[in-house]
Amino acid sequence: MNASVVFWLLLGLVTLIGGAELLVRGASRIALATGMSSLVVGLTVVALGTSSPELAISVGAALKGSPDIALGNVVGSNIVNVLLVLGLSALIVPLVVARQLIWLDVPVLVAASAITWFMATDGGISRGNGIVLLAASIGYTLMLVLMSRREARNAPEPATEAAAAPAQPLWKNLLLLVAGLALLVLGARWLVDSAVDIAASLGVSELVIGLTVIAIGTSLPEIATSILATLRGERDIAAGNVIGSGIYNLLVVLGATALVAPDGIPVSRSALHFDIPVMVATAVACLPIFFSGHLIARWEGALFLGYYAAYTAYLLMDNTGHAALDEFNHVMLWFVIPLTVVTLAVVVSRAWRNPHNARILDES
Repeated sequence: MNASVVFWLLLGLVTLIGGAELLVRGASRIALATGMSSLVVGLTVVALGTSSPELAISVGAALKGSPDIALGNVVGSNIVNVLLVLGLSALIVPLVVARQLIWLDVPVLVAASAITWFMATDGGISRGNGIVLLAASIGYTLMLVLMSRREARNAPEPATEAAAAPAQPLWKNLLLLVAGLALLVLGARWLVDSAVDIAASLGVSELVIGLTVIAIGTSLPEIATSILATLRGERDIAAGNVIGSGIYNLLVVLGATALVAPDGIPVSRSALHFDIPVMVATAVACLPIFFSGHLIARWEGALFLGYYAAYTAYLLMDNTGHAALDEFNHVMLWFVIPLTVVTLAVVVSRAWRNPHNARILDES
């Protein structure tokens, strides 16, 4: 593998993350200056901003004729967000989960994941499907805005650090936003080109590259945001950022990519029968884990990390035809997954019967 290809991959990744940082900063300041609440800014502007690398990569890959990278980036990023980002964050400190995430945002993520799976059953995500997903994103965002306004009328919002900061001139914030978008486009181009070259040189499929290397790379803004929020004690933001980004990955990123791609996004059999179902399963897994005491305990974070390691191992073994693949599948199917399901069922049952004691679960 050519060293220059690795150089352009890393340069594209750094440029992409830098562009996302500028975009989030500029957009957040503009939103706060126009009177949007911090809740709406966090769930919409920041979530969309941290999903902007996925948008740049997927749209760029689709236009360059690499639909497997476009799809693998979205599906892989959602798997990374739940299993890796939440797992790491919860392993540092148990994450408090807001009631809204349990009763609204996680169900929306599950519904969006299931709808995407249904759309893909005919072999692709069409332009019509893209319009439906984008329309759903508008409806979800409007619902958040209306809910925020209703809550703001009932209780005054506390002053935030961002709101207390000196106001920046509008032109500076617009410059940040435009610069961020430019860096995103440039970084996405370098990253996609180098990833395709690496896949060809290693004999690894573009789908696997999209599901692993690019998915982790474009999820770095979510990783940084959630871990930093966790270390600062803002543990609800860590979980909210991940769930919000996952929703916008499906509704906005996948929707926009399907809309601009010449023939929509074709879905391979492996993605339809394995990777997309894994994405749906990770979204569904959030429901019992979030419900159990309204927090993500350390052991549950370790469980998420373990499953991400197993998922990545399966991708690599399957792509290389490793001899241990069958044994690995049997262990996961007949031992690990059933044991996890039983454990989560017991945890949820105890949380349901003892709601007042559930929050102390594994906080030490």
